[in-house]
Amino acid sequence: MRRPRWGRSVTFFGSSGANTESPPASETPADPDGTVGAGGTNGKPPRRWGGGGNNNGKPPEVPAGDGRGVVVCGSDRTMLRVVTELVSSGEHVTAIVNPDSRHYERIGELGAQVMGVRVVSESVLRRAGIDTADDSALSARALVLLDADDVRNVHTALTARDMDPKLRIIIQMVNPRLGGQLHELLGDCVVISGPSLAAPAFVADALEDDELTWVELGGRRMVAGPADLIRDPHLTVLADTTSSATPELLPSGSRDPDGDIVLGTGVRPVWRTKDVRRAGWLVATRDILDRRVRTIAAVMAGLVIAGTALTHWIANVEWIRALYLAAGAVTSAGIEDDTFSNASPWAKIAAVVVQLTGIVLMALLTAVIVDSLIGARLSRVIGGVRGRPRNHVVVCGLGTVGARVLEILVERGVAVIGVEQDENAPGVQTAHRLRIPVIIGDSSNEETLRSAGVPRCQSVLAITNGDITNLESAMVVHELNPDARITMRMFDHDLAQRVERQLGLGHSRSVSMLVAPAIAAAVANRRSQTTVPAGRRVLLLTEVTVERDSVAVGKRLGELDETGGLRVLARLEASGPWDWEPAFDKTVKPGTRIAVAGTRSGLARLLLATRAPHHSGASGRMDP
Repeated sequence: MRRPRWGRSVTFFGSSGANTESPPASETPADPDGTVGAGGTNGKPPRRWGGGGNNNGKPPEVPAGDGRGVVVCGSDRTMLRVVTELVSSGEHVTAIVNPDSRHYERIGELGAQVMGVRVVSESVLRRAGIDTADDSALSARALVLLDADDVRNVHTALTARDMDPKLRIIIQMVNPRLGGQLHELLGDCVVISGPSLAAPAFVADALEDDELTWVELGGRRMVAGPADLIRDPHLTVLADTTSSATPELLPSGSRDPDGDIVLGTGVRPVWRTKDVRRAGWLVATRDILDRRVRTIAAVMAGLVIAGTALTHWIANVEWIRALYLAAGAVTSAGIEDDTFSNASPWAKIAAVVVQLTGIVLMALLTAVIVDSLIGARLSRVIGGVRGRPRNHVVVCGLGTVGARVLEILVERGVAVIGVEQDENAPGVQTAHRLRIPVIIGDSSNEETLRSAGVPRCQSVLAITNGDITNLESAMVVHELNPDARITMRMFDHDLAQRVERQLGLGHSRSVSMLVAPAIAAAVANRRSQTTVPAGRRVLLLTEVTVERDSVAVGKRLGELDETGGLRVLARLEASGPWDWEPAFDKTVKPGTRIAVAGTRSGLARLLLATRAPHHSGASGRMDP
């Protein structure tokens, strides 16, 4: 099986390769006259209200003609990016921010209405415009929850759902399992996982991989690419690339299955270097028996040898018994008093000194071993690196994003070493579960990076939560291994551009910039389309909702399929999960959501069939 070619980019939901398209009028919440939301649109400074404001907790005056707004809760970097994305798209944004957040002032400057509160309660949400009894322009149509704590996000989401059963809720979750269960609790809810969206982009940079396309489709994380890279079972064949110039799209059969572009749920391990090994118990024992232990043991051995010789000559004891007596004295096990009862005084004094010295040495030996086991941390001793690793990927920063990066790299079969300063970080536990070597230490420290084998590695991902730490790590890596491919996680866009342009330290990415477009698309209910290249042609992967009174209503699901133009992959009814083995003889109903793969023309015909007919108003149609 061939080794995958390393390329440049990766495509996944909400990032490069994916685009969004506005839904038909029937899918878009009412917006009376399409005017832009309040805050910063006329050069005026943004107004703040709520805690710390000067309007006595009352919402600002907004013209009745403005559309219903969006409420965003959070205080971190993602919050700043999402507010920027929403305001730039013309949304009226109300931001509920902790006043202690360092982004508080900046969010207000972006044009959002800011409520400075520390705890999001029902009364706070009501003041922000979430109330089913209020259909005015001040009411909210969507709620975005970006708190770093999943529990707080779920609590706020449940509270908002009780207040407005029709409210659209977009929630960012770190725990994907918990997020997958929220649809049953919240109804109209979109769950977005920042690590799941951002991690494939970092992996693509590390591997220079341009053959795989990642996408969130039909409630599942999917990957499209060459059949020999995609793990079985393959869900469908997207293209037969026997002829690279004119590949056959969505074929009914294939003459060369190994050359197909297919859709699956994961990638198979096609290449793994054997140069990275976890430090096992033998290496762990060697680390415990460090130089201090060896020095103390050598001194004790010298005392035992000297004591054995003196005991043999002074007390006229045979060598074996003399060794036994000397070892007992040095190790504080005690000696027989009658052995030295007739010895000279200086011999008795020497025996006492040897025994006291042995007590001190035993105490020191115990302290040093305990320090090696506890002070150096078992996670570092047992999970360290064995040997001299080479041609591997080093991941610096094992937070939620780093944990997901480790999972994808292991899934790809790539050798990887993790570096993390906090032994309780989520990625450290993931690394132990996946049996990945981990170095506990500062990723910007040269010795730490040397321990991770950076001088012989293929690429380095500096993805801690600190821009400066990532920049320092990248500079040290560049000194240790100028040929290593470096990717940094940086929030400051201007700093990232200058670093790439002037220092030449590699690529940089921002998790918040990768996540924000997906959240903005979910708020606007825009459909996400992911492009899958197939030779000189492309396919689109997307989800489409069947509208009431559309041509598709009443047809069998199989009738929507077009050979070479469109393929239905999965179906979602109003009640129930996504069905990836749909019955194609079932009737299509209004509200049915289908996941499809198609050409541009095939998808265009599907959109015409699933959209409700447009009825012209009294003004009629304008002649050209």
